[in-house]
Amino acid sequence: MCARRFLIAVAILTLLAVAGAFAMFQFGSSMLRDQFTPQGHYVAPPPSSGPDYSNLDNWLARPGIANDPSWWRPGTEPRPLATRPAHAFYVHPTTYLQGDRWNAAIRPGGDTEFRTRLFTRSQASAFADVATVWAPRYRQAAYGAFLLDSEDSAKSLALAYSDVSAAFAEFLKQVPAGEPVILAGHSQGALHLLRLLEEHKAILQGRLAAAYVVGWPISATADLPALGFPKCRSQQQSGCILSWLSFAEPANPSLILKSWEESQGASGGKRRREDVLCVNPLTGSAGTAAPPAANPGTLVPASNFTTAELVPGAVGARCDEGLLLLEGEIPALGPFVLPGNNYHVYDFALFWSAIQRDARQRVQSWGT
Repeated sequence: MCARRFLIAVAILTLLAVAGAFAMFQFGSSMLRDQFTPQGHYVAPPPSSGPDYSNLDNWLARPGIANDPSWWRPGTEPRPLATRPAHAFYVHPTTYLQGDRWNAAIRPGGDTEFRTRLFTRSQASAFADVATVWAPRYRQAAYGAFLLDSEDSAKSLALAYSDVSAAFAEFLKQVPAGEPVILAGHSQGALHLLRLLEEHKAILQGRLAAAYVVGWPISATADLPALGFPKCRSQQQSGCILSWLSFAEPANPSLILKSWEESQGASGGKRRREDVLCVNPLTGSAGTAAPPAANPGTLVPASNFTTAELVPGAVGARCDEGLLLLEGEIPALGPFVLPGNNYHVYDFALFWSAIQRDARQRVQSWGT
């Protein structure tokens, strides 16, 4: 249930930023529940109705798909790439904001499709120079499913994960066993990756170059042992986990971490704020601060979100009490900075080129 409590906080903060509805801060989650909780109770779909991941139509990105959003590059037209030495499995965050159902359709269309492809372009593309990117469409839990700590919301998340797990099985079936694997996900996608790591850690041993589990708190003591892989301590290390929560100063993560601290970790211990895992994507470790000059490129979108440019040397960062604190003159990334100086929406964009560099180095280190 801690997952729901954390996402309730994220949902409240995100809606505040997107809608500018300051009244919601006063009236709290009750207003959100009234407006955005999916209608009716969760109804399980027929068992045979799940997506067939041998069908290209059920993937956003993978080899063989035309107009693959992971081909996108800042300032250039999308393009297919040459053969790459690794394979990346990417899970996108929540993009379904309607309240008519508990889980999105596999091909929802409209604004949801636009947002889904936008996140795949701006996040998964960071791995595409070193890896073939596989990004499944999945029946994601709706935005409003996170507003209740209920059986309905639990079943909604379980259905979403079942699709992710099935897609991962097809991914493992298709990629060569002797080549490195990258896992990447953000927000809801990161939540599903945590379960994926825990359930498939045996098969990933010796195959994982790195896991980028971003925008979701992980306890280094109460969660990490259950995942089967250590945190990353240097850029030359492979088979490890990176995670960060981006905040500018003065940072106020209380709405995000308060309920998380009251929950039990995957390994059975109590989660504590001081144990939140933070790995700086600029340095590949937790203990080293990086000035803005160390950032090779922040992804700054145009107002229409269809193009973007890379701005080097703008944003530095350091890990401090579990948060990744930003330094420097942060570019105008858009209107979705959340209360508490929370840059959750921009966890990848702030460090796009650094993530690209980090992934390349970890793939080069894999197997050595």
